[in-house]
Amino acid sequence: MHRRLGNEHNLLNINDLIDEAKCYQIVRDLRWPDGVVRCPHCDSTHVISYGSDERQKHRQKYHCKDCPCYFDDLTKTIFKGHHQPLKSWILCLYFMGLNLSNQQIGQELDLHKDVVQRMTRQLRQGIVCRKPEVRLDGEVEFDELYVVAGHKGHRSAVLKKGRPGRRNRLKGARGRGTLEKEKPPIFGMIQRGGEVVIQMLENVKQQTIMPLIQATVVPGTQVYTDEYNIYNPLTDAGYFHKTVCHSRGEYARDEDGDGFHEVHVNTMEGFWSLLRSWLRLHRGISQEKLPIYLGFFEFVHNAKKRGKKLLASLLQLLLT
Repeated sequence: MHRRLGNEHNLLNINDLIDEAKCYQIVRDLRWPDGVVRCPHCDSTHVISYGSDERQKHRQKYHCKDCPCYFDDLTKTIFKGHHQPLKSWILCLYFMGLNLSNQQIGQELDLHKDVVQRMTRQLRQGIVCRKPEVRLDGEVEFDELYVVAGHKGHRSAVLKKGRPGRRNRLKGARGRGTLEKEKPPIFGMIQRGGEVVIQMLENVKQQTIMPLIQATVVPGTQVYTDEYNIYNPLTDAGYFHKTVCHSRGEYARDEDGDGFHEVHVNTMEGFWSLLRSWLRLHRGISQEKLPIYLGFFEFVHNAKKRGKKLLASLLQLLLT
């Protein structure tokens, strides 16, 4: 299947962008950027080439003289031990970076959607498990988002709620939500001009958010929030805290008279718009899977790259 790039007359078959040989070369370049192959078992550089895999001719095999162990390009990586060729995995990751749905990816790669679902789940989990820890300072905004998310695919959890099945669309409770009400809160912290941290929580209470804030935001940071009382302990916790009162129709305030309205949480609000658009394509994400989607989007946003550049960052995280 073809993807449309550029104007409508410029069609490119994405499957021709990379062949299997190039995929394995990309893996080697990212895994061993200095060109020196290291044993994944003992980290030794006393390694010799040992031919190629019988079924995958571009997959190089190696022998470590120190362990001694045998390994190949994919040993101890997320791409090891699967039936789908490496090319399909890399293209799948590329399409995930473009935020295609599982169904769309299946059409592009000519794979059944269940196969694609397993692939995307493994890739998202791999990214989330390996993404670097983020520390925020400077000027940081806090805010909460509430999304409807039930227990799709978890029959026991659905029946426990007293609903006959997942076909009844969840509406969520009015007002601020909780995990129990199937309207889980997502707590967000974003550094102006910098990175973001988002996390699904059971509820939004002081005892829930304060440990997360203290683990993520450097003490002494200037933080901005709305008037929600869960943020009251921030000053006592060592942060400079300013609020904007949304309930009075205030969304930005100029405190120092310089003409710049610095007190606001509009950066976080803008991020929520991006997140909603990202999630909208993946209909019916369950509570169990939502944190993985959030973690993946957090990394994509913080990478500040798109297309092939983003693909390189995703692959590097999975391979190093």
